[in-house]
Amino acid sequence: MTHHDHDAIVVGAGPNGLAAAITLARAGRSVRVIEAEATVGGGARSAELTLPGFVHDVCSAVHPLGVGSPFFRGLSLATHGLTWIHPDAPLAHPLDDGTAIVLERSVAATAAGLGRDAAAYRRWIGPLVADTNKVLVEFLGPLKAPRHLLALARFGPLALLPASALARLLFRGERAHALFAGLAAHAIQPLEHPATAAFGLILGMLGHAVGWPIPRRGSQRIADALTAHLRSLGGDVVTAHRVQAVDDLPAARAVLFDVTPRQLLAIAGPRFPASYRRKLAGYRYGAAAFKVDWALDGPIPWTASACARAGTVHLGGTLAEIAAGEATVGRGEHPERPFVLLAQPSLFDPTRAPPGRHTAWAYCHVPNGSRFDMTERIEAQIERFAPGFRDRILARSVMSPADLERHNPNYVGGDINGGVQDLRQLFTRPVARLVPYSTPARGVYLCSSSTPPGGGVHGMCGYSAARAVLRARL
Repeated sequence: MTHHDHDAIVVGAGPNGLAAAITLARAGRSVRVIEAEATVGGGARSAELTLPGFVHDVCSAVHPLGVGSPFFRGLSLATHGLTWIHPDAPLAHPLDDGTAIVLERSVAATAAGLGRDAAAYRRWIGPLVADTNKVLVEFLGPLKAPRHLLALARFGPLALLPASALARLLFRGERAHALFAGLAAHAIQPLEHPATAAFGLILGMLGHAVGWPIPRRGSQRIADALTAHLRSLGGDVVTAHRVQAVDDLPAARAVLFDVTPRQLLAIAGPRFPASYRRKLAGYRYGAAAFKVDWALDGPIPWTASACARAGTVHLGGTLAEIAAGEATVGRGEHPERPFVLLAQPSLFDPTRAPPGRHTAWAYCHVPNGSRFDMTERIEAQIERFAPGFRDRILARSVMSPADLERHNPNYVGGDINGGVQDLRQLFTRPVARLVPYSTPARGVYLCSSSTPPGGGVHGMCGYSAARAVLRARL
């Protein structure tokens, strides 16, 4: 009989790798996690990127799925130091007329700011919000027989539409159109693509149902809490150890990789048949992020004061402008006026900056592998809605797609979602298999965002991969 040092080895200590390890440890399996970097976290890391005392989130910053995830909800992460902070409002979206649309926790309060679309917003969004947990159960995982048919019947036909089409179908006014366009642009695809509406619907539903919170002291606290929880279950975490080949790993019944297909091919390719290698090589990566962090000498001076109530601000103006910008990225070009996603955590978490000082975090979408510096265009979009912003900048940290990939090799070409999340590659990521987390090599599994349900700090890819391992009785 072969001796196994552990029941399972997990390569990569991002939220999905840690979720896989926790799920296995809770089932009584012995687990070791091996992380290439000196700290755990993957897409949930924090660091002093600009000046001493200014804590910035290196990638993810705002976490509706962190509190909405069925996996995270089943853990007692508060006992390991994770505290969620809820801004007064989840989201603001300023317009050029000096006002801002605000996504409030209340559907009714949000609708009240949408003018002639108030009734339509309550009629369409209210029932969806009531179904949030049921919809998440259906969509945060692999394809399976549905458990909540009525909720799916309400959500599915709308979610399958292009975001631009659904916005115009449900609403008549510019304010509701703009709000939905900003939500849907998180798809990192042109808003004319099918199923981009799903991203707008789910993020809006989460904003109402659970909020868009930030972790006190930074996103690193999510990974640290997951690691502490794993260790409390007897799991082991090794950092600063880069795995080059699967044969270099300790003996184990199962190995789960929190990597994308490109890294999986490099590490375990010889274990796979040629047909599977070809499919992995054909996996499609999506558009990239270009990110800037700032240390500021004061809060952002928004023209619309309502923006100061929100943890997240969407900068892009109207539906037409946002759609045009995302379509430009889809053509492999760089928009003059990019859609910018901005977070201002220090307004609500004073641990992020020295007294009287502030931090801000923002990114826009660019073509995969882009080398174009979008700093000026991002700052121009902020200045457009907050004149005087540039005068508040003490220091900035710029991360191009290549910088993001150097920080985390899973961000191939700057793709922060682990691959395009379109209809062709949402539930069939990385390839079409009955169990998408398994591979043709016995005991080798994939548990990253390149498996269903895709990108986001929710741990559900890791959870579902671990459940597949347990079902295989390895």
